[in-house]
Amino acid sequence: MKRIRRAYQFLLKKHRRKTLFALAILLLAYWFCLPAPLFNDPTSMVLEDNNQNLLGARIAADEQWRFPQNDTVPTKFTKAIIEFEDRRFYSHPGFDLIGIGRAIKQNISNKKIVSGASTISMQVIRLARKGKSRNVLQKLIELIMATRLEIKYSKDEILAFYTSNAPFGGNVVGLDAASWRYYGKSPRDLSWSEAATLAVLPNSPALIHPGRNRNALKDKRNRLLDRLYESGQIDELTRDLAKEESLPQKPLPLPQLIPHLMDRAYLEHFRGQKDKRTRLATTIDRSLQVRVNNILARHSEILQENHIYNAACIVVEVETGNIIAYAGNVKSGALHHEQVDVIKAPRSTGSILKPFLYSMMLNEGAILPNSLVSDVPTRMHGYHPKNFNETYDGVVTAKKSVSRSLNVPLIRMLSDYGLEKFHFGLQELGFTTINKPPGHYGLPLVLGGAEAKLEDITNAYACMARTLNHFYEHNGKYDFKDFRPLNYALHKKQSASPINKLQDEPILLSAAAIYQTFEAMQEVERPNSQGEWQHFDSGKPIAWKTGTSFGFRDAWAVGLTPKYTVGVWVGNADGEGRPGLIGVHAAAPILFDVFERLDHSEWFDQPYDEMIRVPVCAQSGYRALAYCEVDSTWIYKNGVHAEACRYHQRIHLDQSMQFQVSSQCVSPSEMVHESRFVLPPLEAFYFKSKNPNYKPLPPFRKDCNPQLSATERPMQMIYPKHKARIYVPVDLDGHLSRTVFKMAHRDPGVKAFWHLDNEYIGTTEDFHDLELQPSIGKHLLTIVDERGNRLERSFEIYGKN
Repeated sequence: MKRIRRAYQFLLKKHRRKTLFALAILLLAYWFCLPAPLFNDPTSMVLEDNNQNLLGARIAADEQWRFPQNDTVPTKFTKAIIEFEDRRFYSHPGFDLIGIGRAIKQNISNKKIVSGASTISMQVIRLARKGKSRNVLQKLIELIMATRLEIKYSKDEILAFYTSNAPFGGNVVGLDAASWRYYGKSPRDLSWSEAATLAVLPNSPALIHPGRNRNALKDKRNRLLDRLYESGQIDELTRDLAKEESLPQKPLPLPQLIPHLMDRAYLEHFRGQKDKRTRLATTIDRSLQVRVNNILARHSEILQENHIYNAACIVVEVETGNIIAYAGNVKSGALHHEQVDVIKAPRSTGSILKPFLYSMMLNEGAILPNSLVSDVPTRMHGYHPKNFNETYDGVVTAKKSVSRSLNVPLIRMLSDYGLEKFHFGLQELGFTTINKPPGHYGLPLVLGGAEAKLEDITNAYACMARTLNHFYEHNGKYDFKDFRPLNYALHKKQSASPINKLQDEPILLSAAAIYQTFEAMQEVERPNSQGEWQHFDSGKPIAWKTGTSFGFRDAWAVGLTPKYTVGVWVGNADGEGRPGLIGVHAAAPILFDVFERLDHSEWFDQPYDEMIRVPVCAQSGYRALAYCEVDSTWIYKNGVHAEACRYHQRIHLDQSMQFQVSSQCVSPSEMVHESRFVLPPLEAFYFKSKNPNYKPLPPFRKDCNPQLSATERPMQMIYPKHKARIYVPVDLDGHLSRTVFKMAHRDPGVKAFWHLDNEYIGTTEDFHDLELQPSIGKHLLTIVDERGNRLERSFEIYGKN
């Protein structure tokens, strides 16, 4: 007592200020003794699905498999590690006096150190203070710092620090990495045997070495299972079954289900970031991702027989815009560029953009679904488009132009609509790679004259589906947020606009235009092996579109339902074209296989609230006039301004109804008046070959020969066009090659007499085409039929003499 009294007198009486200052310094040192942050080691980049399942991981910068901090410790592992390492973890202040006493007694009786009495809190400090020697002084420092740790963090947080940073053998650090490396599963799915095995490893990490220490590891695990049974945490049957489970062998490879999204996530979320968050929860559905990968792999085996080595697929949830499956490529080897993420790569679009033009024209009222569009040989501004099967229908409905993916009608539609408007509309829809002026692309823009990303294409269709889904939900109003980029980060929420921010008019496309576009896409037709049009039935209500780029370099397929949108690309990443690389044959089968794995959904509701039922011409599909046979159809309200029927005429016939007449030769009272569906000669020439019921105009009676309009003239030149310049190559014999000239006549069986530069050269009947060999220079072709109708066409031949 005297010594205590003297110390008190010395410290608090004589040197009170110094003592208090020293105590303050010690208190500050104690308060700030913990490292900040507690752990600063590099961590593995980890990608998880929408249910915390591992999709893939990359080793940390220090070559350790160390997953980012996980604040949740599974119940089984929690019980196992506390039973093994620190039974009084939840009751001590950072150090365990009972444990210290027991350790001193054990070490004295064994005459060596067999127990360190470290609590989990003290072990966390030791892990954080890497490289410190293990002696009594360091143990005392750890004890002091452990008490500070207990003040700053909760018990669950301290346990999470330990499980995320404890060594588990080799280059495996932390429970998450150990669970996947040794058992190939999430920590929350560990069995009691697996949890007990991992719980004993941080104490002796070398026991995991395959081929060594198997019995020692098994004995440790079993003793822990016995302790869990004795403490009442598991029953006897659970313990006995757990003991029968085998130990892990060599470490397993980590899942690499989504390598291209791993690369993308690194660039977009982690590269250059100073914080240590290297875990990203994604919107990916792991089970669907596995199925999509398997589908691509199976189809790729077949495609590779034709030297087609790459394929990609993306699946989007329409309502959220979340990507739920992302396969950027298939495994084909570095030689075939398997590392390329095709989902982000700009590729030639082929016909995949055609429905957007159709939808824009419907939205503006520039066309109606069944309006006829010319489908004949066409040349515009030096551009000569052809249909894929190189045949023509004369005229075809706008809807069938889309469902059959006809090139010539779509080019004519784009010319009527306006290249600049279509170009602007695509940019508004989110096509980021269509960034050059409209003139750079020209009319081929709708046929594949531009490049687009699979992601942008799929998203544009998904946004259209979302707009249509929300039409009735928003009481006929529109939300500008319906058109937005895709998302793969789980916690990035996309909220809808408040009701007062909704707009009365469409942002980009109306729900009615979208609905009628999807209806056309649901009725896809393609030519079969005999050249006949065949309707494709997917078995489910799916709107879908395929595309094939020039040179057979890219095959596309995009499909959608009210719930999902799927995009598929097939080809070679290096741009090599292959015969048979066609959207409907290479990409569409993958598309339908993916939809088979998705939930079924009903079809879209028709947006009647912004549609009206109007009379239309039953034959031409345009707004009906007095001469038309009338039908009715639902159209978007803007369609009331669409063009009226241009193909029905009021004709005047004689009493025999075999000839047309005029007031110059017949009294109006003696005429028979009739309404007739009349196509221009060129359109009629191709149309009647596939529509035998088409009735051409009767000829005029010989004593009646009025001035005819362009549409009434019975002859029309197919080739060459007016003032055409024709390059003719030289044959092997040194002479110019022959050129085929072709003319269409409204009346079958009529003879036509051909003249070149006013010299007669031949006669044709029924099929009016003639093979000629004009010399180099300018020429005049004149054709006169047996009724005196005359057609002239000037042209120029150039080539080598």
